[in-house]
Amino acid sequence: MTLIKHTDTLTQVASELSDSKSYQGLFHQHKDGEPLPSGKKLRQIVELARAILFPGYFGNPTIHSQTINYHIGVNVEELFSLLTEQIQAGICFGKENSETGESPCRETAAELAARFVSRLPEMRRILATDVEAAYYGDPAATCFGEIICCYPVIRAITNYRIAHELYSLNIPLIPRIITEMAHSETGIDIHPGAQIGHHFTIDHGTGVVIGATCIIGNNVKLYQGVTLGAKSFPLDEQGNPIKGIPRHPILEDNVIVYSNATILGRITVGKGATIGGNIWVTESVPAGARIVQRK
Repeated sequence: MTLIKHTDTLTQVASELSDSKSYQGLFHQHKDGEPLPSGKKLRQIVELARAILFPGYFGNPTIHSQTINYHIGVNVEELFSLLTEQIQAGICFGKENSETGESPCRETAAELAARFVSRLPEMRRILATDVEAAYYGDPAATCFGEIICCYPVIRAITNYRIAHELYSLNIPLIPRIITEMAHSETGIDIHPGAQIGHHFTIDHGTGVVIGATCIIGNNVKLYQGVTLGAKSFPLDEQGNPIKGIPRHPILEDNVIVYSNATILGRITVGKGATIGGNIWVTESVPAGARIVQRK
């Protein structure tokens, strides 16, 4: 009886929402065999990669030295299969939003997935340095295992390093989905296009933002609330932001940035410099400098 009473209203709303003018730019039209990348599958891919990169800490907890080759082999094969499928979906999305509109072949997706998998050993090597940096940079840390299992920076930086490799392969959409997963879980927002060196850590982490064109050297440490962002964007003749230009900071090796500092624009913070908390920085900082609030 209640449904019948409101049928005219529901019909009218459905009609308005189905009008092409109302959903222009908001509608993804599904094509047979060309779905969008799946958030659920991408989460599975990240967990598989995490189990490969940190065996025993993630994935099968009963893994040991006699079975590690088997478990990693199975995970690598599953990762390759899932990633091939999702990369194909991601490229389809990218083609749909390009001028050619050509659909990619599965062989292309498989080649890109294989190239990503080939980077896993180097990715593990770099992540090991990030774990070291987090451990030696925090007196409260008791062991590497605690860092791997508990610290939000390792979850965020793992997602970033996975996403960055995919971003480097020019795969659309998927890298951003993967970093936004970590963003929602940890409060750490790292764009997959940023370039970050080894022995990187973020203490506490909540509220950190690292922009797309940031370049961060080795042995860099950030604290919570740090923003490595851009100033106002230059506009083209139509008044739209010009995309693809370097607009975020460069942090050279051994830089420390304390909590709630905001560093904006394409400036350079020189090697070994220290940026104090709650500071707004829009000009380059010399190597070894110490920038703090005036008393």
